Amino acid sequence: MKIAIVGAGSWGTAVAHLLGSNGHEVQIWSREQNICDSINKNNRNPVYLQDIQLPKMLASTLLEEVLSGTKVVVNAVPTAYLREVMPKVREYLDGQIVLSLTKGIEVETGLRASQILEEELAGKCGSIAVLSGPNLAKEVAHQVPSATVIASRNLEDAKVLQGVFMAPYFRVYTNHDLVGVELGGALKNIIALAAGISDGIGFGDNSKASLITRGLVEMKGIAKAMGAEKETLSGLSGMGDLIATCSSQLSRNRTFGEMIGRGKTLEEAQKELGMVAEGVKTSLAVRKIIEKLGIEAPICRTVEEVLFENLPPKKAVIKLMTREAKHEVA
Repeated sequence: MKIAIVGAGSWGTAVAHLLGSNGHEVQIWSREQNICDSINKNNRNPVYLQDIQLPKMLASTLLEEVLSGTKVVVNAVPTAYLREVMPKVREYLDGQIVLSLTKGIEVETGLRASQILEEELAGKCGSIAVLSGPNLAKEVAHQVPSATVIASRNLEDAKVLQGVFMAPYFRVYTNHDLVGVELGGALKNIIALAAGISDGIGFGDNSKASLITRGLVEMKGIAKAMGAEKETLSGLSGMGDLIATCSSQLSRNRTFGEMIGRGKTLEEAQKELGMVAEGVKTSLAVRKIIEKLGIEAPICRTVEEVLFENLPPKKAVIKLMTREAKHEVA
C-alpha cells in the first residue's frame, strides 16, 4: 500500500521505518529540505533517530508529491502546528483514511487532534482514526516488542489499519472509543511531566508510583466527562502509555519535567529538549477544561501552575500532599 506520512520528527520517522519494513511504499513530508535530502540519499533522518537505517522511501517538502496516489495518510504533526499544515494537506486529499499519531489538546479550543483534523480536512478525507499506546519512538524504531491500539468510529477502517501496522514486534489492537484512546495519549503527558518533576527534585519510587496511580484516576475522570468510556483509560492508551511515559529515560515529557524539577525555567527546558513535549501546552488546555466542567484534577492543575504560574516544584509537592484528606476512589 502507498502511505503518506506528514511529519518527519522522531515518531513520524519511527512509523516510516515500521511501515517501510512491512513492505509498504512510504512517502514522507518534512518542511526541512536537509531532512528530505538525507532520507532520499542516505536513507537516514539526520535530526531524529539518526542511527536508524530507513527502508527506501520518498521524502519531500512538497505535500502534493508526498500525498499523490496514497491510500492512507498518517498525521505526525504536533498539535500546535495542525491548523497551519492541515489546510495545505486538504488540497491534495481524495478520500484517504487519515490516521493521527498526535497526542495533544489544542489550548485555544480544547479540541483533540482528530477533531482539528475533522474541521480542517472536512469533505476531503475518508474516516479518521487515532493510534496510541506505550510506543516510545526509539524502541519502536529498534523493533523492541510493544503493543498499541488504533481507534476509529469506522471499525472496518480500523481493521484495515491494524493489518497495515501489525508486525512481529508491533502488536495492534482495535477500539471503537476514539475519544478515550485519544485522550489517554494526551492526558498521560501531563502526568509524565509530574513524574519527571518528581525525579528532578530527587524523590523516589514511592512518589512516582503515587503520581502514576492518582494521575490515572484524574485521567479517567477527565476523559469520562469529555465523552470517553472510563474503561478505555485502563488499556494501552491510558495505563500502558502512562507507565512507559512516566518511567522511561526516552520519554520527552518525563525528561522535560525532570529539567523543571532540577530548577530549569520553561524556556531553558524547551531549548535543551529540542523537541515538542506535548504535555506542556496540553496542561494549559486541560486547565481550561477542568475549570469549565468543574472537575477536580489536582495533579494536572498543579503541573500547569509549576510550568506557567511560577509555583516552585517543592511547594507544589507540599500543596498536593497537604490537601484535604479523602476516601480513595479509583
